[in-house]
Amino acid sequence: MKGLTLTPLFSAMALTLALSACSDNNVETVQTSQAPNAVATTSITQDANNPFFKPYDTFMEIPDFDNIKNEHFLPAFEAGIAERKAEINSITNNPDAATFANTIEAMEFSGALLTKVSGVFYNLTGAHTNPEIQAISKQVSPMLSSASDDIYLNDKLFQRVKAVYNQADTYQLNTAQTKLLEDTYKRFTRGGANLSAEDKSTLRALNEQIGKLNLEFGDNLLAETNAFELVIDNKADLAGLPQDVIDTAAATATKRGHEGKWVFTTQRPSITPFLTYAENRDLREALFKGYIERANNNNANDNKAGLAKIAALRAQKANLMGYKTHAHFVLEERTAKSPENVYALLDKVWPAALAQANAEVADMQAVIDSQGGDFSLQAWDWWYYSDQIRVAKYDFNEQQTRPYFSLESTLSGVFYTANRLFGITMKERTDLPKYHPDVRTWEVYDKDGSLMAIFLGDYYVRDSKRGGAWMNAFRSQSNMNGVESKPIIVNVLNYPRPTGDEPSLLTFDEASTLFHEFGHALHGMLSKVEYASQSGTSVPRDYVEFPSQVMENWMTQPEVLAQFAKHYKTGEVIPTELVKKIQAASKFNQGFATVEYMAATKLDLDWHTLTDTKLRDAAEFEAESLANMGLIKEIAPRYRSSYFSHIFAGGYSAGYYSYLWSDILGADAFEAFKENGIFDPATAQAFRDNILSQGGSADPMQLYRQFRGKDAGIEPLLRSRGLLEDNAAE
Repeated sequence: MKGLTLTPLFSAMALTLALSACSDNNVETVQTSQAPNAVATTSITQDANNPFFKPYDTFMEIPDFDNIKNEHFLPAFEAGIAERKAEINSITNNPDAATFANTIEAMEFSGALLTKVSGVFYNLTGAHTNPEIQAISKQVSPMLSSASDDIYLNDKLFQRVKAVYNQADTYQLNTAQTKLLEDTYKRFTRGGANLSAEDKSTLRALNEQIGKLNLEFGDNLLAETNAFELVIDNKADLAGLPQDVIDTAAATATKRGHEGKWVFTTQRPSITPFLTYAENRDLREALFKGYIERANNNNANDNKAGLAKIAALRAQKANLMGYKTHAHFVLEERTAKSPENVYALLDKVWPAALAQANAEVADMQAVIDSQGGDFSLQAWDWWYYSDQIRVAKYDFNEQQTRPYFSLESTLSGVFYTANRLFGITMKERTDLPKYHPDVRTWEVYDKDGSLMAIFLGDYYVRDSKRGGAWMNAFRSQSNMNGVESKPIIVNVLNYPRPTGDEPSLLTFDEASTLFHEFGHALHGMLSKVEYASQSGTSVPRDYVEFPSQVMENWMTQPEVLAQFAKHYKTGEVIPTELVKKIQAASKFNQGFATVEYMAATKLDLDWHTLTDTKLRDAAEFEAESLANMGLIKEIAPRYRSSYFSHIFAGGYSAGYYSYLWSDILGADAFEAFKENGIFDPATAQAFRDNILSQGGSADPMQLYRQFRGKDAGIEPLLRSRGLLEDNAAE
């Protein structure tokens, strides 16, 4: 369970792309004049030097990063909003009776400029931000919120949409068109179209306030993450740490002005090895608390008051819209349908996971006692002592595997897997525009030899990038009105940089994350739909993780490991014995992994099942939530409230459960590959045809049933985590 994909895609970008009737990650480049129901745009003075105001003169129309400057964004947003407004006005005031073509499709085809600039800007806010971009984001956010409300609170436009919706049977629409019509209608009703004039005004204000607070939350968290550093000046305090970790810390210290010392940060590539190997318990505690107290330090970057306000405003908005809670409002559109269904799922998994976690605590306490430790296990001890048990039980730790998982070799494994499954090939280009020198670019060719996509990889940690890992789209696939738009997809991760003569070496979990994120990328690149709003990952939030969860499974297959897991110095293929140890240890520590994730999931749901708008004390609310769920003191939730950007700055509010929900589908789907062969051509083609190529063009669970021939069961997931014995599965 990664908990890493912030997806796809999201935060304020969702506000922008709602304007073009698209999902969060859609970046549509078809010009309005190419659409069959194009509408006139307003006359706007456009700077000829602004790259957004003309076609990109680049290969495959990759964004012209070499010439895009910060000062280009705001004028492009203003022009894009104005053009979109003119297009919507033309649709609204069309004297002809409303039809699917002149209303629903016309809306789908509009907003090209706004989507174009949004695609670049909101990728950069996550992957390569700076104070100027952050300031622009704060300025643009209320503009986009207001422009979105102008559409979905436009009663005259809604009446046209409603007329088409009520006459759907007369249009002989195909499945994708029917889905587009239904989604458009729902977008209006869920956007407040049926509210009174007074309530519409209230909704506008709520949307603007929530958007502003979302941005502030993310900015505060980034500042807190970048500000913390654990500076070590005594070499003895590095005891236990692998040399590559020490070298990276020395490089970080030099970069931060602490020459001759060692610096550790709360970024995952820094904190995880320190907590796992550092013998100095006091320093482990200091770094761990630095991580879990981010934006919770009663300073200018504190997020407690802001997140409590967000939760209250969301509850108010849900009540205004006629829903019991924000979670009920959100989940109506997800495959889970209701928070009650999610809580029911969690209740099925939580007891077994908690029991396993308690057993793991007992094992670690026994180790502490045997070593003469006069203390009880604490949360900052977990990685350190669990690793000792892993070594004792399986004769295995991640330092044994790191030399075999360089970034380069793992990428080759990812590409090998995609080629074997779907026939796609990757050709790296070094001469194409990029938004940062770290970025790498590949042409992606389909099995028939045709160029199908551009793939960008941005892999190294840096201060201008938020934490985590995600996939996004600079341009989404579509084939609207016969004009094909090939996708430009990016994976963004946070891996340690190469140091000295050593490449970037990944932990087993980090290597698995590379497979995970490329699963999202495949969802975007193998998309084959007509409408941009249905492309690739434009699916319900609790379904979007499914293809990426499936992709992780190939990472641990011996046949795949033999192809790419090679020692970065000697080229030796990872030994069979080590592979067996990896497989044997794969279910180790799953009590902890499942509980820390589910604790964050329950915390998310508790914040978003509030039925009133009372402002809570964030610290007290969180403490009560964790106590009620029975979380043990030795485990902190994967995300505490003050740095839970998935739900307070991203698109996962009331939706962090999605990883578990999707993992059920992923574990069940991989059973088909295990039954037929992990590279069985027919199974892979069925997965591509029914899942990856369809995007959001049909009901996702129906697509799953078409692939699998049945609904997913929970047993494969429980077995994969060691929470259910194989002989107890049926």
